[in-house]
Parts: sequence; structure tokens; C-alpha cells
Amino acid sequence: MAREYNNHRGAPGKRDRPSAGTWRRPRPFGYPVGLSRSAPEAAISSLDDTLQRVFGYAEFRPHQREIIERVVGGDDALVVMPTGGGKSLCYQIPALHRPGVAIVVSPLISLMKDQVDALRANGVSAAHFNSSLEPEDARAVLGRLHAGELDVLYVAPERLLAPGFLQRLEHVDVALFAVDEAHCVSQWGHDFRPEYVRLGELRSQFPRVPMIALTATADPHTRADIAARLGLEAAGHYLTGFDRPNIRYTVVEKQKPYRQLADFLAGRDDQSGIVYCLSRKRVETVAERLIERGHKAAAYHAGLSDRQRQWVQDAFLRDDIRVVVATVAFGMGIDKPNVRFVVHFDLPKNIESYYQETGRAGRDGLPAEALLLFGARDIATARLLIDNTENEERKRVELHKLNAMVGFAESLSCRRRALLGYFGDHPDADCGNCDVCESPPERFDATVDAQKALSCVYRVGQRFGMRHVIEVLRGADNQAIRRLGHDRLSTYGIGDHHSAPVWESILRQLIHRGYLVQDVANYSVLGLTEAARPLLRGEETLELARPRVDARAIKRHEEEAGDFDAGLFRRLRDLRRRLAEEADVPPYVIFGDRTLREMARHKPDAPEGLLALYGVGEHKLERYGEPFLEAIRTAAG
Repeated sequence: MAREYNNHRGAPGKRDRPSAGTWRRPRPFGYPVGLSRSAPEAAISSLDDTLQRVFGYAEFRPHQREIIERVVGGDDALVVMPTGGGKSLCYQIPALHRPGVAIVVSPLISLMKDQVDALRANGVSAAHFNSSLEPEDARAVLGRLHAGELDVLYVAPERLLAPGFLQRLEHVDVALFAVDEAHCVSQWGHDFRPEYVRLGELRSQFPRVPMIALTATADPHTRADIAARLGLEAAGHYLTGFDRPNIRYTVVEKQKPYRQLADFLAGRDDQSGIVYCLSRKRVETVAERLIERGHKAAAYHAGLSDRQRQWVQDAFLRDDIRVVVATVAFGMGIDKPNVRFVVHFDLPKNIESYYQETGRAGRDGLPAEALLLFGARDIATARLLIDNTENEERKRVELHKLNAMVGFAESLSCRRRALLGYFGDHPDADCGNCDVCESPPERFDATVDAQKALSCVYRVGQRFGMRHVIEVLRGADNQAIRRLGHDRLSTYGIGDHHSAPVWESILRQLIHRGYLVQDVANYSVLGLTEAARPLLRGEETLELARPRVDARAIKRHEEEAGDFDAGLFRRLRDLRRRLAEEADVPPYVIFGDRTLREMARHKPDAPEGLLALYGVGEHKLERYGEPFLEAIRTAAG
């Protein structure tokens, strides 16, 4: 993790703010109350109590405590953390340890209600304020805001920056600003939102209110742009890694895609999943075919009415629908932890989208699958869409990102290494949990070829992209090479024993392994890294993979035999569903699958035992504990 600390800016605000570490009012969970404003250490020391009693977690995940302590102390943070890594706690816990209300900026109206429901289920005072509210409900939220009754308020960026709302906040104690999905700020981000750019105004208008920006998908250029636009250059930067080890990545050649999808779904009738397609027409066709085969499936795309989309989303959250076939319009607003698989029926346009979309699987940490059906026609279709872009700069960026996505799909080395390498994260070993690792392709000693490729990148001055390097290696005779004098380089023509696709595979693997870097901000030119030196000097050897030509079989994760009582798990799941229907919330808001598995594994027979399980806090124990304990006792006979 890279991080840097600074003393929070001391510029005067609109008025003096109270120091960190005070509770605004007594809590219903038995927290320490009445902490002195002169004793922030007491507030920090109670972070573990908050984690356990409110959220039901026994310990922080890596780096969460550092981030939370920083924000509680009044400092800024830029956090890049994988989906399911615990980003929300990084602002939700500080919201309970700082005076005032935490303002959370999110572009996802559909997600806000789910997050508010989850917080309320834990006993936290939360609300959302966006265009989905009826006028009467909106007034009620504003009344609670001004009365100081809220811990957390979720706001859409358009509503936050609307005339009058920022002025309202001048008269409210603001604990912190949290900018969720912060990649939307950046022109390099895969989901750039113009309305997000203005969020930089918060820094000048509320200079003493700490800000935390969070995202799961940001390469180095995107991270730098986020920091610049939000005024977070001097903030603590936390890069906690991008790995989701519970997700298995599989890529297969697209041959008979409808049959391949049907084969993959066989035996997964009780699992929730998402199938992504690029076009609305494809979405509807795939959904129709799945329904014909008896799957509980539905289509979701921007061409449907708001009412239809909301129905699909609610039905999916409540497990009434098991498979949603969707365009990329679906998913960012889904906080559903038990999605067991994500299928890309078509090639995504960039790695950021692929990473974020596959990251919607397995948020509960249990095994999950990410299947990509990859065909050459997908590449042509995606390039055609990009060519229709009028902004030349944007077109160049999107073409680079598409080429990187193709490189991942064609990767013959560990897929996780290729995926994480794009974000600048280079694991020391293969993952053992992708199709390539589980069925390795043929390998060959590529030391000499790698030296030739690296030398050629060096000889052309590290100023050209992959295509030009390959042309020099293969001895191409064209005007550009002659004009640049690259036909007189020592590396000219030394690679004519390989075809262009083979050299492309070698170069992409060298990028994935961290020997080369591709600079998206500079026309995708190739440059050497420090790791290339020992290889060039002959101090180490290198094996790479040969291209794979056959389609891969799609494997499944086997259920953990004997790990928990499967029959009890199903009964607990049915109980959860009934309770969720009564409370009008998604089932996972009651308890997640991981918690139910722990119940079915440990079979606690008293409240103390239930409270010790993952995801069981004091408020949930009080509200839902007895029905689950009774179900466990009944099953035990």
C-alpha cells in the first residue's frame, strides 16, 4: 500500500468546528457516550467497539483502521480498494465518531436506498436525498438534517451542487464529505461524469471538513486526476490492492455462445448472477432464451421504463429473479453480496469496466465465477463504436483501453496477473484460481525473444507503441521506418522468425509481468521498467506461454463438503426471506449468506454465540436473533 500523511489544512472555515472524537448524542447500542472533546484518543480506542457492536465484525480488514483513524482525526484520504473490500466502513465509522452528519456523494440513486436500509438495520440514523423522493419525504429528510438527527446522508452530485443545498450545509455540522465512485471525476476514468467535476468546489467552500474519495477502479492516471480535481494531492493516498482472490476468472473462445451460456448455468438454478451484453437487442434475446429454458431471468437496459427497471432490480435483490441479463446500465447500483457469477456475453470496452462488473460477484467473500466469452467479432464491434466518437482525444484513450482489454482476453499467462498489472499491481506469483493457472498452456523459454523485444523498445527511444516496435522487430519496409532511420537499428529485422500476433503476445505478456509499461497518456508508448535490467543483462531467464487455440471447458467451484450443514443453511435462508418480506428489505440486509453459513457451521444455541459470528451486531441480535436461534435449536432436535 502506498500512503502519505500530512497535517490537515488549517485554513479557517466558515466557523470554528468542534474537534474529532465526540458523540453527538447517546446511542441505543450501549456505546461509550459523553466523550470529552479533549480526548480524541478515547474515540479512536472505541473504533473496535463500533465495528463489533454496530456492524458485527470482529476485526478490521487490511488498512481500514489506518484510513478510518485518519478521517476521524480530520484529515483527507484517497482510497482505492477492491469491490467488497470494505470501502463503505471507511466513511461510515468516522461518521459515528465525528460531530455532525457525513455527506456521501454517490451517482447511484438506486444504490442509496439499499445502503440506507443496511445502515438502518444496524441501528444507524441514515437517509438519502435525491430526485426519487416525493416532496413530502424530501422535506422530512431536510428537517432531520437541520435538526441534527442524521449520522449519514446520501446525496446525488446534482442535488448536492444545486442552488441552495450547499448554502443549507453552511448551517449544519458536517462531519465529512465522502465521494463514492470517485473515478467518475476523472477524464481517464471509464465512467466519467461531468457533474462530478464540480465536486472540487467543496474543498474551497468547506476547507476544514475532511474529504474521503473512494473507488475500486483507478489506474495511476485516473488516481492522479482524482487527486487534482478534488484537491487531494496532499491527502493520504491508500492503494490497498485490487485483488479479489475469491473470484475465478475464465475466458473461452466464443463459438456457440447461447449453448455455452446454457451449459454454464446448468446446475446453478439457486444461484444469483448477472449476464452482461453490449446491446439492448442482445440483452432481450439472451433473456428470452434463458426464460424459455426455465431460468428465473429478466432483461434490464436503458430502453425500459423506470418502473420496469426498478421492478427487475427489486426482484433481483429479493431473489425472486436469479439471473439479470443487462447492459452496463445495470449493476453499479446493486449492493447485493451473494452474486455468485458474472458472465460477459460480449467483450467489455475496457479493463476498468470488466474489473468493476466482475467485482459484483462474491462481495461476501465466498467463491464466485467470472466468465468471459471472447470472439474476434466483438473486437471489431467495439472498435466501430469507438470510431464514431467525435472527440479525438477521447477516441485515443478508449482505443488504448480496448487494446488492453483484448490483451487480457488473449493473455496466456495468469489472468489475475494480467488484470492486476493493468492497475500497476504486480503479484509475485500466479494466482492458482483462473483458467490459465488451472490448465496451464504450453510454455517455452522466451529469454532471447524477450531480450530482443526489450532491446528494440530501448533502441527506438522508448517513444513508440507496440505496433511500431513489432514492425521494427520483423524488418518491415515502410516510409515511417525509413524516415526515422529505424531500418539502421541493430534490432531491425531480428524478430522476423515470429509473426506479428506472436510478437504482440510476447509484448503483452512482458507488460503483464511488469517488464514493460504502456503509457496511456502518451499515445500508449512502451517503456522499460527496472525489472527489465536483469533480464536484458542475461542475469535471469524467462518462460512465457504459447498461444492457446482450443476453447476451454468451464469448470465449477465444488461446494465445500462438510463445511456446514447445507440443510440448515437452506432453512435459515427461507427464514431470512420471510423476515425480509415482512420488513420490506432485501434478504441480505437481514443477514448475508456468509453469516448464514457460519450459523449452519457453528450452530450457536445462545445469543452470545450468535453475536460472535461474522455480520451479527447488537442491533441485529436484538431484532432478529431469537428467530434464527429457534430455527437452529429446532434443526438440532
